[in-house]
Amino acid sequence: YCSVTAVYSILQNILNDFRKSYPGIEIKLHTGNPDNAIDRVLAGKEEISIAAHPKSLARDLIFKPIIKSPLVFIVSKNNNWNINSLTTSNNKLLGEIPMILAERGLSRVLIDNWFKKIAIKPKIYAEVEGNEAITTMVSLGFGVGVVPKIVLDNSPVKNNITILDIKPSLESYNIGMFTLRKSLKNPLAMAFWEIS
Repeated sequence: YCSVTAVYSILQNILNDFRKSYPGIEIKLHTGNPDNAIDRVLAGKEEISIAAHPKSLARDLIFKPIIKSPLVFIVSKNNNWNINSLTTSNNKLLGEIPMILAERGLSRVLIDNWFKKIAIKPKIYAEVEGNEAITTMVSLGFGVGVVPKIVLDNSPVKNNITILDIKPSLESYNIGMFTLRKSLKNPLAMAFWEIS
């Protein structure tokens, strides 16, 4: 289980190597919001998932890091705001510009903590599920968004978007695979775990 972005940015190479080594193994791939990835493994719906490492991890889970991705502030190249003011350490304007944020999950926790730390209350225009939706809304000029850079790098609308150099920087995502410890007793799950 993973997001659509993870399928073509992370899983593509893993699946290619896995297929070469184990051509006879059938794979069932489910995609969706990465905020559901860990819960799906804990509930036994998936053997392995790919997502960002949360602040704390359930004792029964194992995490294998694959890639780090910074969280970035993004805006449409065709925006109506004074971007030069946003790219300095003066972030007060961020309280006036509409924000498009994840409605829940790790990125929402990190951005909420960031705004508290700099003592600014964001003007939230939209709360959406999925980083791909944030990039699309931002590209259309609805506001400033926050997404993992890996999502932007793989977005079909990336050419319409600019990354803002806002300080202090947000925390990076540590993206990797999750599974239950007991799942690695299954030779098929262990083979996939080891090949990545």
